Amino acid sequence: MFLNRAIIIGNLTRDPEMRALPSGMQVCSFGIATNRVWKDKDGNKKEQADFHNIVVFGRQAETAGQYLKKGQTVLVEGRIQTRSWDDKNTNEKKYRTEIVADRVQFGPKAGGGFGGGAGSVEGSSGGPKGKKGEDAGSGGIEYPTDEINPEDIPF
Repeated sequence: MFLNRAIIIGNLTRDPEMRALPSGMQVCSFGIATNRVWKDKDGNKKEQADFHNIVVFGRQAETAGQYLKKGQTVLVEGRIQTRSWDDKNTNEKKYRTEIVADRVQFGPKAGGGFGGGAGSVEGSSGGPKGKKGEDAGSGGIEYPTDEINPEDIPF
């Protein structure tokens, strides 16, 4: 069995470009930058950026073209594909490796960590202000005032 799967999280290097196939299907292409940090054998911090070409088809292409902007964080899941063509000007064979996305998940628009969608709290102060159920702010979580006894846990 063979597997061709790519999952990357990075920032858009350019605004998405929309096109349409002759069949009318929408195609969106954009670039994503990812980076890695490591220490070399001398203990010096090194950083390397990689750039990935992404192609999305159909309804997800329309959504990506409408909402994604340069610099925004995005998670892309798909397959790696290399296509080739003959350059009309130089008659050279050209190659382009890209990720054909099955799934595109948007990151936060500005500030905050990745995944600022459902389940995250925007504008949160990071936790309760005091101990034992003191108010954590308007609309915050009410914490119990009594301590948890480990012997009360049923497992």
